[in-house]
Amino acid sequence: MIRAGAGLLVAALVPLGFLAVFFLWPVVAILERGLSAGGVLSVLGQDETWRLVGFTLGQAAASTALAVLAGLPVAFVLARCALPGLGFLRVVVLVPFVLPTVVVGLAFRALLPSGGVISIVLANAFFNVAVVARTVAGLWSHVDRRAEDAARVLGASRLRTFTAVTLPALTPALGSAAAVVFLFCATSFGVVLVLGGARYRTLETEIYLRTVELLDLSGAAALSLLQLGAVVAALLAGAAARRRRETALRLRGKLETARRPAGGEWAVVALAMVVVGLLLTPVGVLALRSVSGWSLDGYRALTGTGFPGTLQVSGVDAAVNSVRTAFDATVLAVLLGVTAAVVLVSLGRGRVRRGLVEGLDAALMLPLGVSAVTVGFGYLITLDKLPGDLRTSAALVPLAQALVVTPLIIRIVLPVLRSIDERLRQAAATLGAGPWRVWREVDVPLAGRSLLTAAAFGYVVALGEFGATSFLARPDAATLPVAIGRLISRPGALNNQMAYAACTVLMLVTVAAVLLVDRLRVPGVGEF
Repeated sequence: MIRAGAGLLVAALVPLGFLAVFFLWPVVAILERGLSAGGVLSVLGQDETWRLVGFTLGQAAASTALAVLAGLPVAFVLARCALPGLGFLRVVVLVPFVLPTVVVGLAFRALLPSGGVISIVLANAFFNVAVVARTVAGLWSHVDRRAEDAARVLGASRLRTFTAVTLPALTPALGSAAAVVFLFCATSFGVVLVLGGARYRTLETEIYLRTVELLDLSGAAALSLLQLGAVVAALLAGAAARRRRETALRLRGKLETARRPAGGEWAVVALAMVVVGLLLTPVGVLALRSVSGWSLDGYRALTGTGFPGTLQVSGVDAAVNSVRTAFDATVLAVLLGVTAAVVLVSLGRGRVRRGLVEGLDAALMLPLGVSAVTVGFGYLITLDKLPGDLRTSAALVPLAQALVVTPLIIRIVLPVLRSIDERLRQAAATLGAGPWRVWREVDVPLAGRSLLTAAAFGYVVALGEFGATSFLARPDAATLPVAIGRLISRPGALNNQMAYAACTVLMLVTVAAVLLVDRLRVPGVGEF
């Protein structure tokens, strides 16, 4: 028992140590430097600051509401309908969530050239329909239809049945999904940067502006503190809602609730198909723009560097850089994420207080919501103190990407590990297997598909990461999303053609990865 406890402690130190060195230290260093420079209180007292806060929260709330409304009919089809083509539907819904932000920004700029608030809200909702649809569908498939049928027999309309019976049962999943979507929308960077320009700014883009262009560290620190407060609140709300959802899943068990739609249910199916069509529209417009005039000039131009002075590497070299850094980041993130998930499951099965486990889980999610620019700039002022000066190392970008991907790995693997029947582990232990052999012989085989899913999912997210990478990648080692960002920020038809072609290439890679994720996923288990 003592040996097992010591092993668990060592395992816990791996992800916590990484979080402390590559997240907490850089963020605290930036905040400390900004606070010591003075002026934080004056920034917090400016009307402009609170206008930024209002716009950030307002667009996030509007995007969340739109994503929930669009995701509900899709969730109904995934959970309650026995129809052909559901696999295709799952893929179509998930693709937007893992598309690089710069790709989505460019797609909506092609669709709505005027940009503005509507474009930002639509793009953020486009990203997050998958979170709502798949999270809510996971619980909806466990809701017993007999309660709804009884309400219908007693004379309730379909709408009354939904609002009085179904909706309350789905509240835990809706709350969990809404909290996650709000978090993603409030910290959106690439979309707001591409579509908002200088006119519409959120806390995230303003932190970038003040840190990179104005070198206003005290102002950036003040805004980072506000953003961190909002992130912590969203994480706590999401953790509480997720706990209620997991409790509901355990209580209800898996039910066979899918059947062929009947009557008014076909209207919901039609509405879901409209949502799918709308999700495909920006993707289709982007693909068409990449072959404008049915020309492949943009794809041919990827072998060059665009208009003179735009890039220091060719589009092909940027793609190679993306593949290499995403692979390194994914390997590291899988190691950290799986270790963290094992620790959380082991602590939950032990005598550790539940609040401590939930606090550790929430802490591991923090990198999702803190400004990538804050973390990236923190790297530049802290990592020179480590052996080898990582600031000039090629490992810097994979480290930053792994920090973003690790929480997603945890969210995919953790529910699967928690769903493994404890009696199997107890039987193995009774037969003399130690804790690590139980993990190797019981947990790994049962969770193997989710591990592959997490790796594929993490890889495609790392491949398209833009926020931290845009700040840390050197011009001579730019990744493809960073190259796209530079191409669209420079004038010239050649640059635009290259940007659209590069976006389409990234999109095709994303679709291939999502197909693999859907094929390997564990049905009904996990966040995505």
